[in-house]
Amino acid sequence: MALYYDLPVFKDVYKLIIKLFEYTKDFPREYKYTLVQDIKRDGIQLVRSIYRANKEKDKRAYLESFLDDFEILKLEIRISTDMKILSLKKQAELSILMDSIGKQITGWRNAQKF
Repeated sequence: MALYYDLPVFKDVYKLIIKLFEYTKDFPREYKYTLVQDIKRDGIQLVRSIYRANKEKDKRAYLESFLDDFEILKLEIRISTDMKILSLKKQAELSILMDSIGKQITGWRNAQKF
């Protein structure tokens, strides 16, 4: 079993979290304790799911949980963009990284035996 922090998907999620923290630091104050906190918390939750999936024999439940949290994070980013709080350029950078992450997790989930 590979260490969770050596997994390519972990490295991509870690990059995503760093970008999320960087991009949300300039959000207006009125969103700091609502949308920004949720984005940060949901990003960190993704790392927890990877860690737990990597250490368990039955990974599917944790990978499904990851995908649920991932969809919520995508929605939060979309809301930020639609409200013109997050620039389209930054949203595009996040989308490229998130597409890669989604494919890796879906592949990992599909590779698991029932």
